[in-house]
Amino acid sequence: MFLRNCWYVAGWSKDYGRTLKAQMLLGENVVLYRLEDGTPAALEDACPHRKLPLSMGQLDGDTVVCGYHGLTFDCTGNCTDSPTQRGMTPRRAVVRSYPVVDRYNLLWIWMGDADKADPADIYEIENYDHPSWGCTDGGILPIACNYLWVVDNLLDPSHVAWVHVTSFAGGGTDSAPLDMEKTDRGVIVSRWIYDQPASPYYKDLVKFSGNCDRKQHYEMSVPAIALNKSIYTPVGTGGPDAPMVDDTYINISYNFMTPVDEHNTQYIWFQHRNTDPTDKAVSEKMNAGAVMAFNEDKEILEAVHKGMDAMITPNIDLGLDLGAKTFRLKLQRMIEAEQADA
Repeated sequence: MFLRNCWYVAGWSKDYGRTLKAQMLLGENVVLYRLEDGTPAALEDACPHRKLPLSMGQLDGDTVVCGYHGLTFDCTGNCTDSPTQRGMTPRRAVVRSYPVVDRYNLLWIWMGDADKADPADIYEIENYDHPSWGCTDGGILPIACNYLWVVDNLLDPSHVAWVHVTSFAGGGTDSAPLDMEKTDRGVIVSRWIYDQPASPYYKDLVKFSGNCDRKQHYEMSVPAIALNKSIYTPVGTGGPDAPMVDDTYINISYNFMTPVDEHNTQYIWFQHRNTDPTDKAVSEKMNAGAVMAFNEDKEILEAVHKGMDAMITPNIDLGLDLGAKTFRLKLQRMIEAEQADA
C-alpha cells in the first residue's frame, strides 16, 4: 500500500514544539515533539505496556512519560525509567523511533528502516533561499481520499478546464495535446499552449500584457511529491527549446501528499515564484487563490474516492491518464521490491 523507505512531510516545522503531537502517518500512530534544544523527535505513539498513546502522557525534559504507569522513554525509544519496578525494567520496554529532519520549513519523517534514512535524499527545492524568488505561506489540507487519487489529479493538466474555471483554467487547457516523459523519480506530463489569454489566477501576476505562450508542467516524484510549474511568456517567445526572456514568469507549486491511512491524505503545499520576493500582498493573494482551487479539488477527489470504492460497473481510463498510470506502475514496483527485501 505504501512506500516506506523514503521521506514524507509530516507537517510544517512551526507546528511542532514542546508538546506531544499525535498523528497517524501511513497507517501508523506517531507522536512528534521537540527536545529542549529544538531537535525534532518522533516515536511510536503506544506504550509497550498496555498501548496507551504516549501522546496522552507528558514531556519531562527530553523524555516522554507514559500517563498510565510512568514508563519513561528517550528520543531513541529506549525506556529510561520504570517507576513501579526500578532496576527491573523489562527488556522489551522499547518503542520505535523515526528519523525526522527540519528542512524548507517542513518537518520530514522516514517511515521505513531507520538505518536507510539519509537526509541527503530529501526532495530538493531549487532556489528556496534565492533572494529574487518569493514564497507563499502555503497550507495544509486534509482530504478524505486515498493519496493516489491526489497523485492522479496532480498529473492531469486537463482537469483545470472543468474544476478550476475561475482560477487555473484558460484557452487550450481542455484539448491541447499532452507530452509525457519518465524521470529517475517519476514522470512529467506537460504541454505548451500558444497565443492564449492568461488564466484568471495569473492574469494580474504576469509582467506583460496581452496574450501569452503558456507551459503546464506537472511533475510527480516518489513517494508522492508534485512540482507543478506554470510558465508564462509573451506570444512568440515560448516553446520546448525557447530560451527564457526577461518577462518570463514562473510559478512553481510544491505539493506534498502524505498518506494518513488508506482513505485519508494530508496535503501540504506552497508556491514559489521568480518575482516579487518581498511583496506580502502578492503572496497573500496567491495563497488565497490556491486555497480556493485546492478546496475545489478536495470536493472532487473525495467524491471520486467514494465512487471508485463502491463502483458497480468497471471504470475506464482516458488518454490523459497515461502519466498517472505510468507513475503508479513505477511506485507499485518499488513497493513490491521493498516488501520483498523486508
